[in-house]
Amino acid sequence: MLDPRKLRLLRELARRGTIAAVAEAVTFTPSAVSQQLSALEREAGVPLLERTGRTVTLTPAGLLLVEHAQAVLEQLERASAALAAARGGPAGPLRIGSFPTAARVLLPPALAELTAAHPDLEPMISEIDPADVSAALRAGELDVALVHEYDFVPPVTDAAIETEPLFSEPMYLTNRSSVQAARDDSWIMSKPGTLCYTMAIRACQAAGFEPRVRHHIDDFDTVLAFAAAGRGVALVPRLAALGPPPGVSLTPLPLSRRTLAAYRRGYGGHPAIRAAVAAFHTAIDGLPL
Repeated sequence: MLDPRKLRLLRELARRGTIAAVAEAVTFTPSAVSQQLSALEREAGVPLLERTGRTVTLTPAGLLLVEHAQAVLEQLERASAALAAARGGPAGPLRIGSFPTAARVLLPPALAELTAAHPDLEPMISEIDPADVSAALRAGELDVALVHEYDFVPPVTDAAIETEPLFSEPMYLTNRSSVQAARDDSWIMSKPGTLCYTMAIRACQAAGFEPRVRHHIDDFDTVLAFAAAGRGVALVPRLAALGPPPGVSLTPLPLSRRTLAAYRRGYGGHPAIRAAVAAFHTAIDGLPL
């Protein structure tokens, strides 16, 4: 019988491409990952990997097994969720990932609601960039996470992860009437590789210019402080602009950021996940969006 733990490693190899990357993601040594995958090949009875020096690629049989592995792992998540529901109300650790703005504005009231309704739950928060959430969920480091999507940035899909929408918020431009009017300004943007950075770059490109990025700052409070000091212009979401400092004007744009709850496919029926999502919605109802 095929071992689900080994199937998870094969799925990670299909996504990450190297044994070393899989080992880093699951906190194994590369040799341990190789041994587990070799054992999976013996269980399967067919070659799953092609090894050329240090390069490893999946064979057609390996790719086929990855497709079936996702279905198997999803069913195991459903079974785990069903058993948890049969045991009673949500209890125990609940690992929640969040991007910084939601952690600061949404999670405090959500956690108050969650712990009041379910005192046996033990929510634990980890701040994480949405780009890293899928890997953390697949590895079991998180149970549920708050992620966001922007206009101009197509969502990254992952067959192992499912999402449900929570709310949408408008984007604002600091101290200018339009993106086009800021073409000659210095810009304050997040670090390259983040969704926020990609959105801002593409918003400028849609307005017909390449922005001159002077500062790379991820924290929106710091971004607004720089804007107030005249150090550049920036795009900020509504949650980050609830109380802008003096010297910052905000122009609403026809752009939005959408926040979603993400969890492993098949795990959404777990009572702790449902309790967390319900608490998110209750907290959202109290936000000035």
